Amino acid sequence: MAMPRSYGGLSDYRTVPAPSFSPYSENGGSVVAVAGDDFAIIASDTRLSTGFQIYTRNQSKLFKLSDKTILGSTGCWCDVLSLTRLVQTRIKMYQYDHNKVMSTPAVAQMLSVLLYYKRFFPYYVANILAGIDDNGKGVVYSYDPIGHHESSKFRAGGTAGALLQPLLDNQLGMLNQENVQDKTYTLEKAHAIVKDVFISAAERDIFTGDRISINIITKDGIREDSFELRKD
Repeated sequence: MAMPRSYGGLSDYRTVPAPSFSPYSENGGSVVAVAGDDFAIIASDTRLSTGFQIYTRNQSKLFKLSDKTILGSTGCWCDVLSLTRLVQTRIKMYQYDHNKVMSTPAVAQMLSVLLYYKRFFPYYVANILAGIDDNGKGVVYSYDPIGHHESSKFRAGGTAGALLQPLLDNQLGMLNQENVQDKTYTLEKAHAIVKDVFISAAERDIFTGDRISINIITKDGIREDSFELRKD
């Protein structure tokens, strides 16, 4: 609300601009996840930045929750750390109470509840959860800021999400392609496409770059991989 200023007994009701303040900061980064019949792949870049300032070139946005579940988070980094630590704490509490590890679908539901609880002042974070379900099949869950989530075969999020998702739709979903008979894909093909889409995003998005951190989830556990991107 504009406050009047007095000049010799006269009031000036012209609007005085309020100081600008935002509780959030966009620290960039992108996450991609792909689910297959017996595997899940989740990957993120390792650049952490604000505007044209790069804080570090070696910060993965992937957080291991169990031997079958990985959470990818990017956005406001302080919110990322607050949310992921809360999720990891809840998973440990569940394990102590029930003497078993929380399944990937259960983690997906819990994360949705935690995000909805903060709906009036939401975490400024893009979340993608990937893992193996109780039947050994790969699953991927994506979220909006207040907890709505959906399951899909592949999903991209973060600053380059709008660039990455159409490539995944075309190369893995076979959308806008004619005479496609087989829409299945192997672990090797999914792995190669994840690398290709990040290479493409690094050419267009200054917040995505340096290196890709990749986690491959199977019934045997989690295997880590990495791939160098452009650094300028």
